[in-house]
Amino acid sequence: MPNADEKPLLVAVVATPHTGTAGTFIAMDLLATVGMYWEMLHGEAGGIPRFLPRLVTFDGEPYRDYHGVLITPHGAFADFPAPDIVMIPDLTLSPHEPIPNTFAPIADWIRSTYEQGAIVASMCSATLLLSETGLLDGEEATSHWGFCDVIKARHPGIVMRKERVLVLAGEGHRLITTGGFASWHDLLLYLVSRLAGAEEARRLSKLFLLDWHSDGQLPYAALTVGRKHDDPLVTAAQLWVADNYRTPNPVATMAAESGLTERSFLRRFKRATGQAPIEYVQTLRIEEAKQMLETSDAPFDEIAAEIGYTEPSAFRHLFRKLVGVTPSAYRRRHQRPVSEAERQSG
Repeated sequence: MPNADEKPLLVAVVATPHTGTAGTFIAMDLLATVGMYWEMLHGEAGGIPRFLPRLVTFDGEPYRDYHGVLITPHGAFADFPAPDIVMIPDLTLSPHEPIPNTFAPIADWIRSTYEQGAIVASMCSATLLLSETGLLDGEEATSHWGFCDVIKARHPGIVMRKERVLVLAGEGHRLITTGGFASWHDLLLYLVSRLAGAEEARRLSKLFLLDWHSDGQLPYAALTVGRKHDDPLVTAAQLWVADNYRTPNPVATMAAESGLTERSFLRRFKRATGQAPIEYVQTLRIEEAKQMLETSDAPFDEIAAEIGYTEPSAFRHLFRKLVGVTPSAYRRRHQRPVSEAERQSG
């Protein structure tokens, strides 16, 4: 039990007009309940808050979020110079657009709090902002799967772990990055367990039905299919293979159609897309298999044959490697639930 005189840990939740409101207030609401809500539900007196979440912005002024809702923060960065924890919620930004200039002073403040001993945690796409501080250079990190490649391109020194939901880094593991949006479950359970004890984390899990994403985030990710480029020859090859990746040896056919030697074609394709042609074809096939697993009851062997694999075991191994779970586990996770009425009529 904490001492009644013990102050709750100050959590500065960083907000900008690009900040996602849902993740911000979910994190604040749940942290504020730790040490209090379990006791209240069980009729126990004397609950003690373990965390004090405060919404902070650069200037402390109200702002409108992505949906135009007026949000009033608790104060400015200057009002909270030494928080115990800095939490950066997800950002509603395109990963393909330039980072707003307004991020520079925010990154400076985050870096200064870390240098004073704060734990700094980013949620989902907010690793994009955390990466601008320079604190992740030479460290492992993760983010929403749609942002990992962009962050890596901007900051080659960061080791992006796209498959991970939660990554600890830095001195004393004071840098924490998380994967897609729902990985706030993992972040809050980890922080509460680390700073308030395992029992408080178990209580939080039970109260709000939170769970760890033990399979990582690859089962939810759309595999990257090349990057944007302006090579017309490679574009033509991509258009052809989009309709013909089921055919035997599509890479050889693409090379022959290009008019280049196979070696020259492979180099040019990799330079334009960032992927070798065989990796590109495998990605297309995996995405098609995922779609079929989600929407049909076809056996996996039939699906493998349909998308061009004569050896289902080889494709099953590739699926597990790239998606992170077996095909059957992926199907169970993503197929639409069947109602009792549908089950009886079927």
